[in-house]
Order: sequence, then C-alpha cells, then structure tokens
Amino acid sequence: MKSLWITAEEALARLKTKPQTLYANVSRGRIRAKSDPADPRRSLYQLSDVERLAERHVGRRASAEVAVEAIHWGEPVLPTSISAISDGELFYRGRSAVELARKLTLENLAALLWDTEAVIIPCGTAGTAEDGSRIAAAFGMLAARVVADLPTMGRSTQALKAEAASVLFTVASALAPFDEDLPLHQRLAEGWQRPEAAEPIRLVLVLAAEHELNVSAFAARVTASSGAALSAAVLSGLATLTGPKHGGAWIGANRLVERARQVGVKEAIRDMLSSEGIIRPFGHKLYPQGDPRAKAILTSFDPPPLFVELAVAGEELLGEPANLDFALAALAARFKLPEEAPLVIFALSRTVGWLAHAMEQTASGEIIRPRARYDQSADRPEDHASSPPPRRAR
Repeated sequence: MKSLWITAEEALARLKTKPQTLYANVSRGRIRAKSDPADPRRSLYQLSDVERLAERHVGRRASAEVAVEAIHWGEPVLPTSISAISDGELFYRGRSAVELARKLTLENLAALLWDTEAVIIPCGTAGTAEDGSRIAAAFGMLAARVVADLPTMGRSTQALKAEAASVLFTVASALAPFDEDLPLHQRLAEGWQRPEAAEPIRLVLVLAAEHELNVSAFAARVTASSGAALSAAVLSGLATLTGPKHGGAWIGANRLVERARQVGVKEAIRDMLSSEGIIRPFGHKLYPQGDPRAKAILTSFDPPPLFVELAVAGEELLGEPANLDFALAALAARFKLPEEAPLVIFALSRTVGWLAHAMEQTASGEIIRPRARYDQSADRPEDHASSPPPRRAR
C-alpha cells in the first residue's frame, strides 16, 4: 500500500527546495505535517500536498494558472469574519467551535454567527414529501419561497436577519417537524423517538454549522451576490450539500462498515483504496492532526464496536484519523436513526452557516464573477475553418 506520508528528505527531494521553505509551507497550511510515530523528534509530510506544490513549481506560471489553482483548495478567495480554521482548530467569530459546542444550541449559535439577538424558531409540522423524505420536503418548501421572497438588495440589515430566522424556520419545519417548542436538537431526537440521542445531535448541529468557504457555503455566497433572496442562497447550499464529495460523504463510511462486516476491517480499507483511491471518512486537508469536530462528537457517545475498530485501523493504515463524515455515520448507527438522518442533521446545521454567508456577502455589495480561461485544445480543426470572421466589439 502506497504511503500517504513521507519524510522531510523525501519532501525536499520532490520540491527541490530548502528546508526553510518546506517549514514555511507547513506553517501556512499548504503542507500537512504530523509527528513520526517511529521517532517523535521527526515529522512526516502529506504526500499529496507535497506533490501538488511540486507541480506548481515546475516552470513559471501565468497569472491565470495561479488563479485556477486558487479555486482548488487554494488561498481564501473571499474575506469573512464568520469562521476560520487555524492550527488545526475551528473558530466561530474568533471563539473555539469545540468550546462553544459544549454549551450552545444551534439557535444560540445562529445568534452568534448572524450577530443578532436571540434566535427563536417556532415549532412547525410541514410534513414530508410523498416519498417520506425530509430533504425532499426542504427542497420543495425553499423553492416555493424563492419565487415569493424579496431580493436582498436595498434592504436593511435588521430586515435580513429577521428573514434569516424565517428561512431557518422553513427548513426546520421540513427537517425537524415537531409540534412542541423544543430546541431543534430535541425536536430531531424526539421526532425520531430517540431522546437519548439529543445531546450528541446538539453537538453535531453546532460543530457542523459553519466551516469557512466550503463548496456549499461558496455556492450560497455566489447566489446571494446576485441579489437573490436568502431562501435562494440556502436552496443553492442545500443542492450542493447533497453531493457525494460533500454532505453525502458519510455514505462512504456506511459502505466501509458493510464491507468490513464481510471481509474484515483491514481488507475493507484495502478494497476501498483499490477501487476508489480515497477513503473519505478519514482525514481532512485542513486538519493534519485530525478533525477536532469528529473527536468531540465521537466522545459524546459509545460508537458501535465495528466503527471503533475502523477508526483505529484507519489511523494506523492511512495515517489519518476519522473525520466529521465518519462521526455522522457512527451517530446514526449507534442510535439507529433513519437512513437520511446524517444528511438531515447536516443540512439543518449548515443552514445557519449558509444564511450567515449570504448576509455577509450581501453586505459587501460585490458580485462573485470569476473569469473563464478558454481551452482551445478541445476544438476540432473544422470548427476554426467554419468560424465566421470576428466582428468588431461594440
């Protein structure tokens, strides 16, 4: 099995640079590093990060190439004061997310991230879609709002904060339908008839609510930058969240568990590496020492034994601890929650973050509009021969 971590000597050979440059790239978060289990005085470096930087350093790059790379796990492309990831820790408005999760509810966190007074979400029982899916119900209710809600442009900050609470109520009515005014984590637990799961669900709701410029938050900001309604921004975020590389990544953990039941833990990890080349429930580019959100969640309940075995074997074989996706799958398995429960919890939680980003983007007054770099290599020769002569720009 190919090692995912390499020594400093190997990293320097690939990068063709000085040790000081290697250490600088680690301190800036461009290369993940961890202690060598065989010798704590030495460090190991993430192979994929080193290879990515080595490719960048081959020849001089045009500014367009630099811009393309910045979109892919590159430098932050937008300023934000909502959250930050620094030295392996997640911060909300400058405060440790893990520490906040010890005492806050999702509603409390919404007030913090939206910079507003207490957020109160009345109970709602909107019902589910025809197939019983709460996610489908959320899509339908948000789509109905999009065509009726006002654009964000020209409206006061207070009006937008009030509308954000209204949008969260709409989403909660679909994802956490309940007829009592309980905190959202309790509505989920009681609605699934798993009251004992309320505390772990509360932790997840707080820790998964916001994560810098992830793809769904970026999608929400792009939508908001057009002046579209807050409900439209959340709808964009929700659509993006359903992707298997984002909110659907927990499914990979379930597949891994099922395979482990059949062939054993180590062989299941080997099989997934061979077939997919990656095991999404382990590791995170922004947390070289392990995802602190996953650690906090997994210590709030007793995961099923097979999940515990996989977590140990994954870190041993891959050099990567379990991440948030793994923790979501373990939570659902431990409390026997419905199949779509991890995505329901994630979507309800992340709605708070999407709304924060949408309002911040609206306040900036800027539209997000990158330029495209046309790839002419895909053209057929006859395309150029039959093209009309260029017209003078007007």
